[in-house]
Amino acid sequence: MARRSTATSWPPPPAVPSTCALCGRAVPLLTEHHLVPRSRGRRRGLKVHTLPTVMLCRACHSFVHRTFTNEELDREYATPERLLEHEEVRRFVTWIRTQPATKAVRVR
Repeated sequence: MARRSTATSWPPPPAVPSTCALCGRAVPLLTEHHLVPRSRGRRRGLKVHTLPTVMLCRACHSFVHRTFTNEELDREYATPERLLEHEEVRRFVTWIRTQPATKAVRVR
């Protein structure tokens, strides 16, 4: 008697691209950005898992953390809308939208 082959989950299905909350590009991998930095939230006595977050592409996430300190992020830029009001962020987002999602972007 022949054995039945069991259904397999290999290869895994391709990841469904999600969109970055800042640039709006559909990328396969997003990172979690804490709108209130974890270090600042803990000082207020908040639990890390209760802090508000958004999903950003790696390029936008790196740019935000290279541009602002945790104190500035906590005090002035605690929403994606507030981040987009900053001139440097707007210029970066305008540029990054023209880049393909598969291209590795180096942020300085």
